[in-house]
Amino acid sequence: MKICIYGAGAIGGYLGVELMRAGADVSLVARGAHLAAMRQNGLKLLIGDEERVVHPRCTDNPAELGEQDFVIICLKAHSITGVIEPMRPLLGERTRIVTAVNGIPYWYFYKHGGRHEGSTLESIDPGGRQWSELGAARAIGCVVYPATEIEAPGVIRHVYGNSFPLGEPSGEVTPDVENLSALFTAAGMKAPVLDRIRDEIWLKLWGNVCFNPISALTHATLDVICSNPGTRALSRAIMLEAQAIAESLGVKFRVDVERRIEGARKVGAHKTSMLQDLERGRPVEIDPLITVVQEMGRMTGIATPALDAVLALVAQRTRLAGLYDGAAGAAVAETLAVA
Repeated sequence: MKICIYGAGAIGGYLGVELMRAGADVSLVARGAHLAAMRQNGLKLLIGDEERVVHPRCTDNPAELGEQDFVIICLKAHSITGVIEPMRPLLGERTRIVTAVNGIPYWYFYKHGGRHEGSTLESIDPGGRQWSELGAARAIGCVVYPATEIEAPGVIRHVYGNSFPLGEPSGEVTPDVENLSALFTAAGMKAPVLDRIRDEIWLKLWGNVCFNPISALTHATLDVICSNPGTRALSRAIMLEAQAIAESLGVKFRVDVERRIEGARKVGAHKTSMLQDLERGRPVEIDPLITVVQEMGRMTGIATPALDAVLALVAQRTRLAGLYDGAAGAAVAETLAVA
C-alpha cells in the first residue's frame, strides 16, 4: 500500500512515523528546513519519554513519487488549491484522497443528497477547482483529533490524542476505507469507520468556529474562554448558530452545547491553532473554520449575527498582521451579493 503524506508538518509527520512503523510504504512531501532535516537525520517523533525515528522517502517534488494508493492531505485547508498542479502525478485512476484537514472539506456536498447536492463552497474551494481537478469522488473524510507540534526541523512532539475517525462521503463502508482504518489501527491509532462522517466533522468544527477566533482576538487559552462569562456566552451564541446550520443540512450532534464547551474547558490552558499561528506570524485558517460556516448559513437562509461580528473582527486583526488576505471572504460576499 503506497501512501503519500502531502504536508509533513506536525500531524503529517506524526502519521508518517507511525504508519512507517506499521510497515506501510510511506513518502512525505515537505519543504524547507524541515525537509532538509528529515533527509539528513530522519524523522523523529517524541511521545512522552520515547523517541521514534524513521527514515522515509521525502521530497519537495511529488513527481518523483509516482502514483499512490492514498494521498493524505495534511496541509492547512486554505493552501490546498495552490498545490493541485504538483499533486497531479500522485493521482492514478484508483488513488484515494484523504482530507486530514481542519474545517469543512472541499467534497462536503458530494453524495450529500438534498437540494445542495453537488454544491461547491467558494470560501474553501475557489472556483470549485479542488472538486473538479482533485475529484470529489476520490475523497475519504478524516477528522484529526491529536495535538502535535514541530519541536525543531525534523522533530515532532506528540502532545495528546491518537484518534482519526474516517468515513466515505456516501456513508458506505468500502474496502478502501476499511483498509485504511486497519492500517491506522495497526499503527496504534484509533480510526473508526463512521457512516456519518459529516457529524464528526461538525463536532470538531463546532469548537473551532468560536474558540479559534475568540482566542486570536483575546489571546486567551481555552480554559479562560470557557470560564469567563462573557466569552463563554459568545462561544455559545456562535455554536448555536452553527448548530442550526448543520442540523438544517441533516447533521446530528451527539452532545449538547454546554457539554461541548465544558469539554474544551477541561483541556486547560491550551492555545488554539489560530492563536499559535498569530503569535508565530503564520497564515491563519479563517476561511475553512469560520467563513465557510457563514457561507453555509447564507446557503441555508440561517442568520449568523454573532459569527458575522467575530469574523469581521478576526479578519481585520489578521489582515493587519499580514496573515490573511481575505480573498475568499471577499469572493463569498460578492457571490452572495449577486445571488
